[in-house]
Amino acid sequence: MRENELSGRIIGLAMKVHTALGPGLLESAYEECLYYELYQAGLNVAKQKPLPLVYENVHLECGYRVDLLVENKIIVEIKSLESLHPIHSSQLLTYLKLSNCKLGLLINFNVPHLKDGIKRLVNNL
Repeated sequence: MRENELSGRIIGLAMKVHTALGPGLLESAYEECLYYELYQAGLNVAKQKPLPLVYENVHLECGYRVDLLVENKIIVEIKSLESLHPIHSSQLLTYLKLSNCKLGLLINFNVPHLKDGIKRLVNNL
């Protein structure tokens, strides 16, 4: 499945989770529920996937973890904040570069309408 089709499925399932739970919970609750929905949909999904940092050809384990990695193609970063800030986009773009993934979704569940909390970011697409 290509990234665009896959991102559509992820967003649809995120909307299902948001409809059921609403805004105001911790990020971990949304992460668990979205992980469950993605898994139930038959998608290959990893939760809290370690992301090594390569610096001058040295692999460093610095404790970076992506919230969800779907089909080894799309990184999903989950937030539950009053508003997203540019640093959140920068974080996801850095994760995309470090992982060589092409597409990332930044999803803020702490909004009345989830469509207003989704940001799609690309890396060399």
